[in-house]
Amino acid sequence: MINMEILHSKIYGKEQSATPLLVFHGLFGMLDNWGSFGREFGELIPTHLLDLRNHGKSFHSNQMSHDDMAEDILNYMNANHIEKAHLLGHSLGGKAVMQFAVKYPEKVEKLIVVDISPKAYPPHHQGVIKALKTVDFDKITSRQGVVEHLSQYIHEPAVIQFLAKNLYWTEEKKLNWRFNLDTLCSEYNTMVANAITFSIFNGETLFIGGEKSNYILPQDEFLIKQQFPNAKILKVPNAAHWVQADNSKYFNQAVKDFLLKN
Repeated sequence: MINMEILHSKIYGKEQSATPLLVFHGLFGMLDNWGSFGREFGELIPTHLLDLRNHGKSFHSNQMSHDDMAEDILNYMNANHIEKAHLLGHSLGGKAVMQFAVKYPEKVEKLIVVDISPKAYPPHHQGVIKALKTVDFDKITSRQGVVEHLSQYIHEPAVIQFLAKNLYWTEEKKLNWRFNLDTLCSEYNTMVANAITFSIFNGETLFIGGEKSNYILPQDEFLIKQQFPNAKILKVPNAAHWVQADNSKYFNQAVKDFLLKN
């Protein structure tokens, strides 16, 4: 049975009449990560920031395949009466929008994939997952306590702050994660260690990678062009995996140039 729960979103620029842009975050992220981007682009086109299933304020499920995420996008577009949209996805969100584009090409105007390729990736979040699993919210009762606990396992302050944005107070006045950690752990290989379905999207596509990131390698270009023949690949200077945060001015301009040119 198809899950008809609708993804949580925040919409900027509802009054704009152009083709809408749907934006999807990465693993352990949330739509708020894209807030400043959404505000800027909402001045130009309707911009929908979405929480993927099992993330942010969207519904929790024990399923998390690329197909599941593609169906969520379709359900969202139908619920919001969107016939055709531009799609942008970062990392895991990039896998979701690629899967949607090859499955429903007629629904996609232009596609932007940020720092991910269609290939399967070896598991590489084990350290983060282990750290998250050790947080005991019965014993840790403050955000600062969570940050200090995670710092024993994770040595990049930016990663800890990124994860800590997902903390919230439950009705029982306890801290918890907004993301569904159980499913993200159990379905991790389904999300990361699988390529998207091999099919072709002929529409205009832009892959944006970070110059300092190894998520899109030179040898990935062949696979990208096989599935996305009209793809351009752009590397953003002074940016690692979180391209949109590391060099937001360059990134935002590249997206504008791609979406708004005739």
